[in-house]
Amino acid sequence: MDQEKLDFLKKDFIFHLKHLAPDARGTWGKMNGQQIVEHLAQMMQIANGRKQLPDLPDAERIQKNHEWLLTDKPFRENTKNPLLPEDPLPVVHDTMQQSIEALQQELNHFFDRYETNPGLRVKNPIFGNLNYEEQVQLLYKHARHHLRQFGLIS
Repeated sequence: MDQEKLDFLKKDFIFHLKHLAPDARGTWGKMNGQQIVEHLAQMMQIANGRKQLPDLPDAERIQKNHEWLLTDKPFRENTKNPLLPEDPLPVVHDTMQQSIEALQQELNHFFDRYETNPGLRVKNPIFGNLNYEEQVQLLYKHARHHLRQFGLIS
């Protein structure tokens, strides 16, 4: 397990998001700051198993995506998620703080779930069935992608 990635997710990820204004605009994409936080919470729900979505219809594409996931290559700017609508979803929470707290709860649930079920694999509709280490890799890449989008890290 890559301790640096774990530490980032456990200690730095939420810290950086607390510096994001709800109406902030990224250097790419259509979502504002609060929409990104809620998007990250939804992706965390997929990783911790609380939310399930249908798989991409192309099993070969899922395999290629899984192979890419295991590399150190970051997401490209404007990477399209084929499971998201063209226009951003409206926010669910009244405040940015509530959105961040919801994300923190999903992150905590992620770590708790894998701690109590060490061999657990959870299906990701784009990357396939992922174990804990693969989930951490995906969450790390995804978190850094959006933090770069909003200039919160370089």
